[in-house]
Amino acid sequence: MANTIDSSVLSALNPAASNKPAQGSTQELSDSFMTLLVTQLKNQDPLKPMENAEMTSQLAQINTVSGIQELNTTLQGITGQIDAGQTLQATALIGQGVLVPGNQILSGGAGEGDTIATTPFGVELASAADKVTVTITNANGEVVRQYLPEKMGALDKGVHSFAWDGELADGSAAPSGAYRFNVEATQGDEPVNVTSLNYALVGGVIKTDGGPRLDLGAKMDSASLDDVRQIL
Repeated sequence: MANTIDSSVLSALNPAASNKPAQGSTQELSDSFMTLLVTQLKNQDPLKPMENAEMTSQLAQINTVSGIQELNTTLQGITGQIDAGQTLQATALIGQGVLVPGNQILSGGAGEGDTIATTPFGVELASAADKVTVTITNANGEVVRQYLPEKMGALDKGVHSFAWDGELADGSAAPSGAYRFNVEATQGDEPVNVTSLNYALVGGVIKTDGGPRLDLGAKMDSASLDDVRQIL
């Protein structure tokens, strides 16, 4: 008797062999493996019985399949807990001001006592810089104020926050509205990689498939927790 299994038996036990998608739980897969193993034992050649090592290998395959499915279930549970933890962490930022990648400054114009309210801004330097220049422009792209290296001074690697006094180059108050800023930094003659950071107020948390995102208002894109460079 040949040590083979009829193709109809394999098709019934192995969905892939019959071009059908695999279905069923871990227990069903284990039952299929055991049925296949018993069928092999029943149809083996008595003169050439299955070796112990071969049987052990097939039993190990059953445990491997079961273990992988259990591991997947465990990982899904851990992922859900991480997402829930991140969402809870994000809700703690509601009502807080944060610095996130962007280059916008808002000016409220002159207020009581001729004070000018502006939103903070910041910069993230990939390495230390001995010369930093900040240029502020209006909606038309015209330069309205510039902070030269003598004013900014040398900065270390990392995140730094600043405040614009809201004055234009001629000393007058900047009209209310949105402005843009650009930061250039060098160390010696070498440029330093810069990420501009603008201020935003966290108004809520949005749950997405990629994790929680911070609602920063209608005029700004939402941000992830990784986007937050500083909490003000």
